[in-house]
This record gives sequence, C-alpha cells and structure tokens, in this order.
Amino acid sequence: MPHHIKFMLSLACLLTAAGGYFFMIHLGKTGPSYAVAFLGVFATLAMWVFPEVMKKNATSLK
Repeated sequence: MPHHIKFMLSLACLLTAAGGYFFMIHLGKTGPSYAVAFLGVFATLAMWVFPEVMKKNATSLK
C-alpha cells in the first residue's frame, strides 16, 4: 500500500479513536474510553508494522 494512503488511513483511524475516546469520557465511562484509545493506537501501529498480504500469481507457483 502506498505510504500516502497508509498515512491517510492512520490519520482517520486516530481521529476516529480520539472522537470515540472523548465521547465515552462525555458519557462518564472511563474504562471503555481507555479501551477505545488503546485499540485505536494499536490498530494504527499494526497497520504500519505488519506487512500487507499479497496474493501469489498462479504462474509463479509452477
């Protein structure tokens, strides 16, 4: 995946997690708000650390 697309997805993921975090804080749910913040950061880091799955070409298997 090109880096500019991965960067935009990371930004969207972090902004969504931040929005969810502040929404949960507004509702008074501190425990779930920490989970939302952690999962947003974890998903973003996982997108950068783990490689993208590529399908092998049928002709390269022969």
